Amino acid sequence: MSPEELLAARDRVVPDVVADGLRVLFCGINPSLTTAVTGHHFAHPGNRFWPVLHLSGFTPRRLKPSEQGLLLDSGLGITNVVARATARADELDAEEFREGGRVLAAKVELLRPRWLAVVGVTAYRTAFAERGAQIGAQDRTIGGTRVWALPNPSGLNAHWTVRTMAEEYGRLRAAAENER
Repeated sequence: MSPEELLAARDRVVPDVVADGLRVLFCGINPSLTTAVTGHHFAHPGNRFWPVLHLSGFTPRRLKPSEQGLLLDSGLGITNVVARATARADELDAEEFREGGRVLAAKVELLRPRWLAVVGVTAYRTAFAERGAQIGAQDRTIGGTRVWALPNPSGLNAHWTVRTMAEEYGRLRAAAENER
């Protein structure tokens, strides 16, 4: 991918991978420029979402970003708190997160997934004005949808390893399976 392609991808919106009644709707912070160029969520090579999703038991094998549509077969989907692509999440301001939280809540009420999993606790805190939120199940519900804050799978998040992230994502998977 050339620098020119990445620059041209700034502010693009990447379509969600969604359907009604999903088991889990994963929600990223916002698309990276790599995601915007490819049209595939979590496409940056340093992003650990796809290996973590597999290691946590959500998918039977490690999917490639280009296979994101296969998630729907497992009752999984992907959206973002903020729709526009940026090089880094810190290019977004608090108002964009708050507005993104309002848009996300409306989307969740329409689609009715069993769980909304926000991958980035800081984004969750800002979007939903939940300053004290921690990783894990939240008290908040949106309609009948439960909410879980997960670690951000970005390669920039050095506090979490693939293994420790997979353990946390696995806790969500177990909770979602126990509600069937």
